[in-house]
Amino acid sequence: MTAHTGASHSDIESPYAWLRLFAAALIATIGNVGMWSVVVALPAIQRDFGVDRAAASLPYTLTMLGFGVGGVLMGRLADRFGILLPIIIGAIALGLGYLAVGQSATITQVALAHGLLIGFGCSTTFGPLMADISHWFARRRGLAVSIAAAGNYLAGTVWPPLVQHFIAADGWRTTHTGIGLFVIATMLPLAFMFRRRIEYRDGGDAAATVRPQQPLPVSPATLQVLLCIAAVACCVAMAMPQVHIVAYCGDLGYGAARGAEMLSLMLACGIVFRIASGFIADRIGGIRTLLLGSVLQGVALSLYLPFDSLISLYAISSLFGLFQAGIVPSYAIIVREYFPAREAGSRFGLVVFASVLGMAFGGWVSGAVFDYTGSYHAAFINGIAWNLLNVSIVSFLLVRTWHRPTMAAA
Repeated sequence: MTAHTGASHSDIESPYAWLRLFAAALIATIGNVGMWSVVVALPAIQRDFGVDRAAASLPYTLTMLGFGVGGVLMGRLADRFGILLPIIIGAIALGLGYLAVGQSATITQVALAHGLLIGFGCSTTFGPLMADISHWFARRRGLAVSIAAAGNYLAGTVWPPLVQHFIAADGWRTTHTGIGLFVIATMLPLAFMFRRRIEYRDGGDAAATVRPQQPLPVSPATLQVLLCIAAVACCVAMAMPQVHIVAYCGDLGYGAARGAEMLSLMLACGIVFRIASGFIADRIGGIRTLLLGSVLQGVALSLYLPFDSLISLYAISSLFGLFQAGIVPSYAIIVREYFPAREAGSRFGLVVFASVLGMAFGGWVSGAVFDYTGSYHAAFINGIAWNLLNVSIVSFLLVRTWHRPTMAAA
């Protein structure tokens, strides 16, 4: 390892590494507003433009597509230049996107602003940030990555009720303008907490001297493809409650505010298991942790079918948030376990891209199924089927690891 801006071997799991982790969680909490504000604003935007549910879901779909493409591009940029530049680019794009939404005259303009600017901008505060923090930890890498990823759920806990309040009080246009100004004013100063970076020599990093790369269960290309397919499948399932819970509650007569509360509760509970999944991954590995989360997600998703009372929806949303929270961070751990450290941003960026394709498709297809059937029952069944595909792929990878020799510790 060579020093670029003061980083050294002693920085691994140092006080500075923990400070960097705290800053990562904070900037992720702010930047991931782009993932959640569009969900809360969906009913108001649909009502304002007089479009159907599928069309109103288009801004979310393009947000996720922009998030996925941005994750790949910003991941590669971070691998080459460090995370500082991607964060700066992301903050500016995110702020401009919200300002553009506030001035949009059509649903198409809203959707384009979400896809080209908001989704692209907030992508830096997820996958690339998680990949970056993985270089600064070794024995506690799973925990560190999960804490960084928890910023996404902290955002989902904090932002939905705030956005819902300001939409009700001031309208969705003013609310989006205010968010744009806030993210620029806060994210740009925080970005300079990430000026230091670790570079690699001889294909390794300091953390690799503590935890060696694991033997591949399949070829590198096959593993990458399987992880991407699994990510699509699990996130199609995940999208049904996360994207449509607000609208679902409105349809049941409980009101959008109750749905926003459920989304916030779902993600608040997710914080708990997202961090806990880091402890689990440090002990049993990424693949087993991913399988555990996927099975539990399927269980929670199935509970939406027989129960739709207000109390039961609060309870099921809490369980769903708990159970699915560790899924995406597990992919980051798997990437760091099986691929070279210098490829972490790019490799995980591809998985994140696949996951947001799943979220984008899942958000759209759930709305389309609702428009076709008049209810969300069939949409929940569709999500369960996709979740079973994810379980099948991860189970296959786990079985393959049993037939590979265990690499001796360094």
